[in-house]
Amino acid sequence: MTLKENIITTVNGIINTDFEEEEVNYVPDIKDPKLTFGNKGLLFEGTVLYIDMRGSTEILNNHHKKTVAKIHISYFHTIVKIAKEFGGEVRSFNGDSMLVFFPGTTQESLSNGVKAAMKMRYMLADPDSGINKTLKKYSPIDFGIGIDYGKILCTKIGIGGDSTNKDLVWIGNAVNKSTRLGDTAKLPDAISISSHVYNNLLDYAKCSTEKNWLGQDVKVNMWKQNTFAYNNQPEYYYYTHYRWPL
Repeated sequence: MTLKENIITTVNGIINTDFEEEEVNYVPDIKDPKLTFGNKGLLFEGTVLYIDMRGSTEILNNHHKKTVAKIHISYFHTIVKIAKEFGGEVRSFNGDSMLVFFPGTTQESLSNGVKAAMKMRYMLADPDSGINKTLKKYSPIDFGIGIDYGKILCTKIGIGGDSTNKDLVWIGNAVNKSTRLGDTAKLPDAISISSHVYNNLLDYAKCSTEKNWLGQDVKVNMWKQNTFAYNNQPEYYYYTHYRWPL
């Protein structure tokens, strides 16, 4: 069988065969025995956090490759440690961006994703974080975070039996929308969330307790509303400059 014939046969088999979908309550990984090559995927529900580091071309142009590597290692380490502290699983390391999944259907799990984002914003961008000043000696890290919630389908792609040419694909509106929301987030307003996420936040992730001019404690909404185009329709989203110290 020629290469062309092999590809045609395989694609026809994929397209003309039913897709098998199994619901799970965890975030799959590449070693999951339930994920096999072919028309099978695992469906789970949770919060999606997308974070993207910007300006990498400028950093690469201004610094030695070894320095750029150290900046990236520091950036990824910070995100992974915070994500895992709040029950998140980091997947899809793609250049300067990452997807973090917080499995679960409760307001607590959703709010944990937002709390983790605020802690990432603090560590990467706040002068008092302990690492921001260190990183700024070389280059300040610019980034945006987008968060949405929904059902995510995970499936394995690549070539069976090859340990290098395989990966996982994450499919769902929550994944797509979180990346779009991340594009709207600009420092100091580094975090953008969908209206669904905002409407289901627990109070601690929605409001801050601050002093008014009389010295009294009052609750202040940490989020501002705006609109962006999604599926060619205007849609509300919420953004914030607030951060959560570690």
